[in-house]
Amino acid sequence: MKITIIAVGKIKEKYLKDAITEYSKRLGRYCRLEIIEVADEKTPDHASENMEDAIREKEAERIGKYIKEDAYLVTLEIQGRQLTSEEFADKIEKLGVSGIGHMIFIIGGSIGLGKSILEKSDYALSFSKMTFPHQLMRVILLEQIYRSYRIINGEPYHK
Repeated sequence: MKITIIAVGKIKEKYLKDAITEYSKRLGRYCRLEIIEVADEKTPDHASENMEDAIREKEAERIGKYIKEDAYLVTLEIQGRQLTSEEFADKIEKLGVSGIGHMIFIIGGSIGLGKSILEKSDYALSFSKMTFPHQLMRVILLEQIYRSYRIINGEPYHK
């Protein structure tokens, strides 16, 4: 399966880059991984709701250029469905068995995803009701995808 992660913003911290590199390397034996970064928009302090909507839509336009029509689209959203690692692994495995050859995960910027992306989503996934920095979410998502493939293949993983 091909897995694409489309993320808003650049990773600046070396420790996060190192973790992303490590999980990308580990995932190489299970899937074809592609990570696409799109530029984020500067959000002024005390931005109005209309201004935030406009910012989300600018970012959504950039994201939209990389969405393939035949891919299964998973958006990361606080209000999405929370899964255990085993349920997440089961979801990935069932999608593969059903003939889905490409999954795209989308991580929004600091103020979330635009409506045009949310409307295209096949599945809204939440890792927690807590808010995480979007840069850290990339590492968390990669770790859980890796853990899923370990589970799918009956290989040991830390519980």
